Amino acid sequence: MNKFIAWLILLIGLGCAINFSSCKKPLSFSKENLTFSQDTVIFDTIFSTIASVTKRFKIYNPSKRTLQISQVELVGGANSPFRINFDGVAGTNFADIEINGNDSLFVFVEVTLDQNNTNNPLIFEDRVRFQSNGQDQFVELVAWGQDAYFHYSYISQGIFDLNSGIWPNDKPHVIYGGAFIDSAESLTIQAGTDIFLHNNAFLFNYKGTLNIEGTLGNEVTLQGDRLEASYADTPGQYYGIYMVEAKPSSINYAIIKNATSAIQINGADQGNPPTTSTLTVSNTIIRNSASYGIFLYNGDLDFNLAGTIKAENCILSKNGVHSLIMLGGGGVNFNHCHLLGYGTGENVSAAVGLSNHYGATGLVRGISEATFTNNVIYGNSDIELAIDTIPNVAITLNFNFENNLIKSSPIFTSPIFNPSSNKWNMNPAFTNIEENDYHFSSTSPLRDAGNSSYPTSNLVDIEGGSQLIPDIGAYEF
Repeated sequence: MNKFIAWLILLIGLGCAINFSSCKKPLSFSKENLTFSQDTVIFDTIFSTIASVTKRFKIYNPSKRTLQISQVELVGGANSPFRINFDGVAGTNFADIEINGNDSLFVFVEVTLDQNNTNNPLIFEDRVRFQSNGQDQFVELVAWGQDAYFHYSYISQGIFDLNSGIWPNDKPHVIYGGAFIDSAESLTIQAGTDIFLHNNAFLFNYKGTLNIEGTLGNEVTLQGDRLEASYADTPGQYYGIYMVEAKPSSINYAIIKNATSAIQINGADQGNPPTTSTLTVSNTIIRNSASYGIFLYNGDLDFNLAGTIKAENCILSKNGVHSLIMLGGGGVNFNHCHLLGYGTGENVSAAVGLSNHYGATGLVRGISEATFTNNVIYGNSDIELAIDTIPNVAITLNFNFENNLIKSSPIFTSPIFNPSSNKWNMNPAFTNIEENDYHFSSTSPLRDAGNSSYPTSNLVDIEGGSQLIPDIGAYEF
């Protein structure tokens, strides 16, 4: 009998060795619940028909033992605008997933919204259900959906979105690739229009007319189409506004932020009157460009007529290289503007740079006008105004600086700077530079230091305020 029992034990042992899975002790799963990195995944405004960015959240097994998830379900199923990828697999329903003790898994979420046929944003919701140990747990999915006007250009394929007339302002405009104004055409952008530009997109005016007609409190905005909070101050999200040999154009009450070069002017149309600026900019805020706030470029021999710009009541700040740069000559006239540095990039230079030549082409042009009146030119650098000119008896260099506060070391002593009206290296006492608040205190040297005779008589600042004695810059105290 003892011998038989020994043989029986041996056979059972061999059976388990050959087919160990049938002899394994049943696994004892954890009875704890899952935990999550977040209970709600929120997508900021998503434009209809355009896929969102991919977001993710983590699910955790807080137990030391393996936890079995009986089911993972996208509640809205195939009809949901949301899509999930669970543990590397796309789908709407998953079963019998095991998470090792103290381990975690990623869930990836995207959303694409259909046109909702309304001008107002709508909220779209769904949820992901996790069932384990007989209990349901949920992660909410929320997206704000917005219909929009879309502008698509595929330049490499010769496809251009051509625009003229008036853009409606009842829905945002979203630009992919580019939106173009062709030769001799005219586009008006009404007050209150919101323009969102995709990566590397631009608004391009080629020998046409662009008029942006914002109003106080109803400005036209241009920004990138990434609306997550983390992109609120990310420069270089799109190229900007490009004007090539444009007819006289204007921008009033606009906010242009996070571009590469917010406004770039290349030459002017030959038919423009000699006393008319290529672009007139007023009551406009330009900030946080990766390179330039306003770039006036006339350094190309193909430009038969140099571009010019006139600006009043504008604030240019925190741009990556220059807030205002002129290369290859042309004309600039700035009055009551904040022309500020405070950029944080590796190539930050003077807030204002003025040159009548462009080395790459060897071109030297005249500067028909470089008039600066009632401006504050300031920032973190020791020199916030850089002038680089090549004199030539055949060209004009016409500079004039009156009633400005300028940061520069050393101080300019040229007669183009009125010694009795310009102020040097005095702290303007801005309210909060970090928060882009460039108002100033009652003791600021900007106060009551402007010139009331040039070039405007109504003395209305960027916020609509006015005083009999003007201050320097875009704000009146």
